[in-house]
Amino acid sequence: MVPAGILVTVAAAATCIFATPLKGSSPRVANRDLVKKHAHVQVPRDWEMLDVHLEDHRHTISLQIGLKQEILMRELFFDKQLDVALMTFIYFRQVHDGWLTEHGIDISTAVSRSAALDWLKVTVPISLAEILVGAKYNVFRNKVTGARVIRTLEYSVPRRLANHIDVVQPTTFFGFRDFKTHSHVKGIITNKANAADTTKSYTVGGVPSSCNDIITPSCLRTLYNSINYTATQSAKNLVGVAGYLNQYANYADLQTFFLQYRPDATGSSFTTVQVNGGGNDQSHPGVEANLDIQHQFPDPHVYYSTGGSPPYLPDSNTVTNTNEPYAEWLNYLANQTTIPQTITTSYGDDEQTVPLDYATRVCNTFAQLGALGVSLLFSSGDGGVGAGNCTTNDGTNQVKFLPIFPASCPFVTSVGGTTRVSPEVGVSFSQGGFSNYFARPSYQSAAVSSFFQTLGATYSGYYNASGRGFPDISAQGDNFSVVVSGITHLVGGTSASSPTAASIIALLNDFRLSQGKPSLGFLNPWLYSTGYQGLNDITSGNNPGCGTKGFLCWSRLGSGYVVL
Repeated sequence: MVPAGILVTVAAAATCIFATPLKGSSPRVANRDLVKKHAHVQVPRDWEMLDVHLEDHRHTISLQIGLKQEILMRELFFDKQLDVALMTFIYFRQVHDGWLTEHGIDISTAVSRSAALDWLKVTVPISLAEILVGAKYNVFRNKVTGARVIRTLEYSVPRRLANHIDVVQPTTFFGFRDFKTHSHVKGIITNKANAADTTKSYTVGGVPSSCNDIITPSCLRTLYNSINYTATQSAKNLVGVAGYLNQYANYADLQTFFLQYRPDATGSSFTTVQVNGGGNDQSHPGVEANLDIQHQFPDPHVYYSTGGSPPYLPDSNTVTNTNEPYAEWLNYLANQTTIPQTITTSYGDDEQTVPLDYATRVCNTFAQLGALGVSLLFSSGDGGVGAGNCTTNDGTNQVKFLPIFPASCPFVTSVGGTTRVSPEVGVSFSQGGFSNYFARPSYQSAAVSSFFQTLGATYSGYYNASGRGFPDISAQGDNFSVVVSGITHLVGGTSASSPTAASIIALLNDFRLSQGKPSLGFLNPWLYSTGYQGLNDITSGNNPGCGTKGFLCWSRLGSGYVVL
């Protein structure tokens, strides 16, 4: 049930350590009965292979082995949780007590596992890792940053275990080459009077024209009809913000923001949780981190500062980066007793730069969080239908529309951007389209099919017509007021849209909890079936890119769906 007075605009559509892992002198015999899991047809763009010899005993590597989440593959996750545990345990024993021990690995000292037994981590010499995954590891250098990593261009697993293993890292995943926030600074507000509405409240439908130029909390609360809603479940309704790339949310800037725009929230703050070596340097506030936090309150917030995202600066002790940011963050969450009901993330990358096995693993873990009652929102990106030169990296160099991951995962709610207020229109940079990795989920079949009837043959061959369409919803994404180091900036991007939408979902959860109901959890089936009826419809705008005008907004009366 949607509480009266709340309205939101909707649119559719991973350390090298030294150890002694071997027990006795068991011979290492290569298993030739292998199945290839992933391969690059060429060295990834911006990387080069170096002629560096990896010493057998000096260099070790920590392999992370992700086991299949069987039930998700059969789309029965929500009904058969016992089967998930049983099948995961069976796979764990086969990999743990079979494959690893037969190669002389001491599982008591060299292997660690997650609480759910779905991740194994084993530290072995490079030479043994090469036997385990049928690969040849090399040192690669990023030509832009100078970062060096140890990776392979392809890897395999034993045929008998191929259906039990999702992914092994580090192997072919070179990190998020363009791993980025979806925000950009547009300027500084030098005249505070320009923010005409500041803390003033407006009646529904009375959003002032100043909100076309500067978005403040009052603009958003009025536009999305939450201005008169008072949260009552703050003791148990949490919002999480995922942060990477040394982006730190600043406590002092938050109070300055409150004094200027939300004096009723002054004194409220957030908790920073440092994951996988993530920092919390208050002397270096991040634009992205502050944006994500400042437009969220007064709900209790947790800011996850997650470290380990490439590029990194290697030293003599850490010669390889095995920390993949999403996997590390998700592994952390999986071992917590309390997880926020709503989580927003404003980061992503071109889908084609993320290996399919890794993307699938991460996506399936998002599904698990959704089943636990967590609503996951991700910004859709700022590249229109595709950023850069829009060429594929499979060796063919074709020009194609480029979707964004994790926004393209069907188990998250992808948030695109809008601008202006009378009327609200799709903002040109808002990224959207169709996944090349993930099939169209049943919950959006009707909406996407109707869109294709209107689109016709336009852009045929540029996108995957059977792929998952994104974004799912949209919200304001331009000209946001954000305080950084005491200075108020104007910031744009779908990095603004995702936390905005998350704040509304948090209020919906607040209302549901007040009625003794569970949190919304995975949003998309509800949004596409009935939730759209309480949402605004965006009927104009387009998202140019790849030398095209992009997709035009498409309206189905009352649907609230649009492909941006």
